[in-house]
Amino acid sequence: MTKQQKHIHIIGGGLAGSEAAWQAAELGAKVILHEMRPKVKTDVHHTDDFAELVCSNSFRSDDYQNNAVGLLHEEMRRCNSIIMACADKHALPAGGALAVDREAFSSEVTKAIKNHQNITIEIGEIDALPPSDWDNVIIATGPLTSQKLAEAIAGITGEDSLSFFDAIAPIIHSDSINRDTVWAQSRYDKVGPIGDGADYLNCPMNEQQYNDFIDALLKGEKTEFKEWENIAYFEACLPIEIMAERGRETLRFGPMKPVGLTNPNDPETKPYAIVQLRQDNALGSLWNMVGFQTKLKYGEQAEIFRMIPGLENAQFARLGGLHRNTFINSPKVLNQNLQLTSDIRLRFVGQISGVEGYVESAAMGLVTGRLAAADYLGMNISTPPKTSAMGSLVNHITGGHLADDTNGVKSFQPMNINFGLIPDIEVIKPEGVKRWRKADRKKIKKQAISARALEDIVNWLAEFQS
Repeated sequence: MTKQQKHIHIIGGGLAGSEAAWQAAELGAKVILHEMRPKVKTDVHHTDDFAELVCSNSFRSDDYQNNAVGLLHEEMRRCNSIIMACADKHALPAGGALAVDREAFSSEVTKAIKNHQNITIEIGEIDALPPSDWDNVIIATGPLTSQKLAEAIAGITGEDSLSFFDAIAPIIHSDSINRDTVWAQSRYDKVGPIGDGADYLNCPMNEQQYNDFIDALLKGEKTEFKEWENIAYFEACLPIEIMAERGRETLRFGPMKPVGLTNPNDPETKPYAIVQLRQDNALGSLWNMVGFQTKLKYGEQAEIFRMIPGLENAQFARLGGLHRNTFINSPKVLNQNLQLTSDIRLRFVGQISGVEGYVESAAMGLVTGRLAAADYLGMNISTPPKTSAMGSLVNHITGGHLADDTNGVKSFQPMNINFGLIPDIEVIKPEGVKRWRKADRKKIKKQAISARALEDIVNWLAEFQS
């Protein structure tokens, strides 16, 4: 059997695995996608669909000119991303962000993957390293990699798996929200791609209500960790209790900041803090508590969150929770093509490779799917240029930042996309401008970086046509 007659094997049907399968198949490669659900369940998945969103339903900012994650969205769109196509099709009002109806989105991705003529789906757990005759493999098992496979990966990498906790925010039934207290408004009335500037529901708190709420958070009974779970949180997704422990005002400068909003029920009084709810499905029947990841026990959650004005009678479709994320020490064990240096037939992608976030995981699936297809088709193509958002993420996880931990030991940490990962660009003060404010210069620089990135991605895509 020639190399071209074999298959690309992709392990894991999450965001990264689904995108990788789609990209490889669209380029003409034959793909077998291995997914253990529904035969093997996880603690956080609720459906059998591919690309299920287990935490937030938001893909974050969609502003490709001024925001790095928005730039990542646009790069993926130009690369025929199935994840972005399905997200756009099932987008919900969310100001300048891209939020989706989570069930409709995952169902759409699943339908596309199942109907693709070049993709075969095999349900069942891969509990060991792939057999030797699988010569083109993508491991996209995500943060919930099964224990046996995780142990096998740890054995071949020679590095202990690193891990941290990620937290999930509660979801509330719309008809249990007190509309006499809350009001609809996006911060600064920002209008998104499909929104109208009133995309969030806002629950106002005065100073006493806020302090009582903080006291309850600090006193509330939390989920206890097992001995082997004595590991760090991901800083971008901290439980609200951990934020509260860092200082009473921390939440007021975080997810509960009262800026850019005016309460129409009492326009003369500025709220001391605000809890925002974001639409979670197309019907508008479910709303997500923005930034309210939590490790509170279920009974405590219901009692404490009903202290929030407007949520006195809240009914929860899902309460918050914790799950463990696992990732490899990628800069030490992967090469620039995301291949394991000790076994180059294996590529790692998604959160297990050390990126954080839905879009980042899918983007790495996109890159890896195309690289695997290039190998399958006998093409010599490298990763996207570092000047692009996708290329900068590859650079980060294969040889980028190694941060010092509290013990002075070098350790790799997952990261979301940000402009700090993309090479800088020089900008010149516009002609006729006498005073060039720092904010104006920063905005122009971001737009220039984004324009360069999109041009470079188009050039990278052209390599697949030659």
